[in-house]
Amino acid sequence: MKYLIKLYVTGETPRSQRAIQNLKRICEEELKSEYELVVIDVLARPQLAEDEKILATPTVVKELPLPIRRIIGDLTDSERVLLGLDLREFQNG
Repeated sequence: MKYLIKLYVTGETPRSQRAIQNLKRICEEELKSEYELVVIDVLARPQLAEDEKILATPTVVKELPLPIRRIIGDLTDSERVLLGLDLREFQNG
């Protein structure tokens, strides 16, 4: 099963970089190579953020598999991210 995960950030700020690093680490640990991570800078692509109704950054959207899940923050709490994005089941499946 392949996961599609999008991370919306605002520019190359320390907060954005931390979110990217945290999410990559979590995905590698939990999903191994079974994911595609797309990082979207809302400053460079504001229309995408508007279309997805992104109100704050960093925001992670797990699009596949359904259901869609979202979580906001710098993603330092791995457990919260796993539960919020419904990624825990992968490990047990």
